[in-house]
Amino acid sequence: MRQEFLPFSPPFIGPEEIAEVVDSLQSGWITTGPKTKDFEARFAAFTGAPAALALNSCTAALHMALVCLDIGPGDEVITTCLTFAATVGVIEHTGATPILVDVTPDTLNMDPEKVAAAITDRTRAVIAVHFGGHPCELDRLREICRERNLILVEDAAHSLPAWYQGRLVGDCDNPVAFSFYATKNLTTAEGGMLTGAAELVERGVVASLHGMNKDAWKRNSEQGNWRYDIVMPGFKYNMPDIMAAMGLRQLDRLLDMHAKRETIVARYREGLEPLGAFDLPVEREDCRSAWHLFPIRLRAGVLNIDRDEFIERMKALNIGTSVHFIPIHTFTYYREKYGFQPGDFPVALAESDRILSLPLHPGLTDSDVDDVMSAVTEIVESCRP
Repeated sequence: MRQEFLPFSPPFIGPEEIAEVVDSLQSGWITTGPKTKDFEARFAAFTGAPAALALNSCTAALHMALVCLDIGPGDEVITTCLTFAATVGVIEHTGATPILVDVTPDTLNMDPEKVAAAITDRTRAVIAVHFGGHPCELDRLREICRERNLILVEDAAHSLPAWYQGRLVGDCDNPVAFSFYATKNLTTAEGGMLTGAAELVERGVVASLHGMNKDAWKRNSEQGNWRYDIVMPGFKYNMPDIMAAMGLRQLDRLLDMHAKRETIVARYREGLEPLGAFDLPVEREDCRSAWHLFPIRLRAGVLNIDRDEFIERMKALNIGTSVHFIPIHTFTYYREKYGFQPGDFPVALAESDRILSLPLHPGLTDSDVDDVMSAVTEIVESCRP
């Protein structure tokens, strides 16, 4: 057994990020400024997006997308029931009504046909969540939205970098929200990015900083002017240069870090498939996953323990895991407000009860991966009926 606990997904920070942050600290400019602007431009260029706005979280990016689309009370927004709470929380914050749909059994992404069936005269937008880094069926979702005059918003918190039919997620005009949280493929400790059409991003610049028509860089730099106007009641969502400094250097290394993730995934597949105890994550032919997660699902009847006991046994062997996700409709707030029943979304409920995510990050050594597979193998062999 390992002597030290293996965390599920610690941040992968190197001397380049540290040096860039120190440079920001020594520059005298630590809030939103030149490095944030540089990070936005480089991120847009990397993804192929028309424009990008750096924010303090992916939640902020999702919220800004809905605010800038003027979504509010009386509107409905369709999204998946198998996602993090933030996806649905931002819909609530606008005053709109979240409409949940079930997922497909293979990718655990939202089922496009369930989306089509859920549309009403009040539907304004669809939020597609790329679960685990695997892109949704974007062509079908775009077709549905185009036919019904809806806006497609993408929650790409897990999906940097991910490819759909050879194009990076984010290479589009519609709003896409990315996460740079500590566990994400690119991290700025906290943070996020909203990409999309230039007009939408320009509205987001104002809405994300108190409704001010000038940010601090435009007001307080050598070429700036102190005078500003308030054109709307906005929010405080801006990303500071200290965070953007990390992002710049992480972006430099992103493709190398992704290649390491793919190598680890290949090793997991090779080691775990022969056990016959799990359904392993898929990667459809027209997609290339970001592999933010490697979720495995326990097959019924193969082991005499459930998912929760499996996690506890992994922890006892010093291996950290996680669960993605608890279905939204089972949470107290949504259950009580909307009257959801556990069986309303049977695929999501069944899959969430047997799923867990194994450690997956570019800091894993070959020995770490061996330890994960040894622990899984030990549990499987000791828990067969």
